[in-house]
Amino acid sequence: MRILIVEDEPGISNFLKQGLEEEAFAVDVTDNGKSGLDLALSGHYDLLLLDWMLPGISGIELTRLFRKDFPQTPIIFLTAKDTVDETVFGLQSGANDYIKKPFHFEELLVRIRVQLRGKSSTEENLSLGPISIFPDRHLVRKGREEIQLTQKEFALLEYLVRNKNKVCRRTRIIESVWDIHFDYNTGVIDVFINSLRKKLNLQKDEDYIQTIRGVGYMAKEL
Repeated sequence: MRILIVEDEPGISNFLKQGLEEEAFAVDVTDNGKSGLDLALSGHYDLLLLDWMLPGISGIELTRLFRKDFPQTPIIFLTAKDTVDETVFGLQSGANDYIKKPFHFEELLVRIRVQLRGKSSTEENLSLGPISIFPDRHLVRKGREEIQLTQKEFALLEYLVRNKNKVCRRTRIIESVWDIHFDYNTGVIDVFINSLRKKLNLQKDEDYIQTIRGVGYMAKEL
C-alpha cells in the first residue's frame, strides 16, 4: 500500500514516514499543497494524509480538487483545528477521517488500516510479462524464480510497472521513488535500472524496461 503525506512540519512528516515504512507501507512526502496535488493526481496512492494548513494551496482545496478525479481514495486530515464546525467542514470537503495534533502514532495507524481494510482484503498482484510483483509481501518473481531486490530497486520496479506502457520521466521517477523534489542529478536512476535488468536477467528479446532517450524509462509489455 502506498501513502502520500502532505505536511509542512518536517518533524511530523519524518516521524510519520519512518513509522509507516516500518509497518511495510510505501511512503512519499511533500511539504507543499501544489506539489502534493500533482503527486496525488498521479493516481499511485491508496491513501492521503493531509495537513489542513499548507503553503501553495490548503489541504481543503487539495481535497476538493483531488476528489474530482478520485472520489474513492481515502483521505485523513492531520490538523490542530478541533472545533465541531471545523471538523464538519473538513469532512464535508471530502475527507474520510480527521485526527487532531498532537496524536499517538498507534491511533493514526489504526485509522489508516480501517480506511484501507477493503483494499487489503485481497493481495494485489502486478505483472510485466513473466515478472510478477506482490507489493504487500515485497516479493518479485520471474516465472517461478524469486528475485531478491533492495527496497529502492523494488520501489523503482513497482513504480514503472504501475505506469506500464507510459513514459516515466526522469524527474517524476526521482520525485516518486527517491522523494527528492529539487534539482538533482538523476543519473542514480540509470544505476538502479541496470541493476534491475541484471537481477531480472532480461535477455535481448525481453526488453520489458525500455530506455526513452532524453526523457526516461518505460515498462512495456512485448
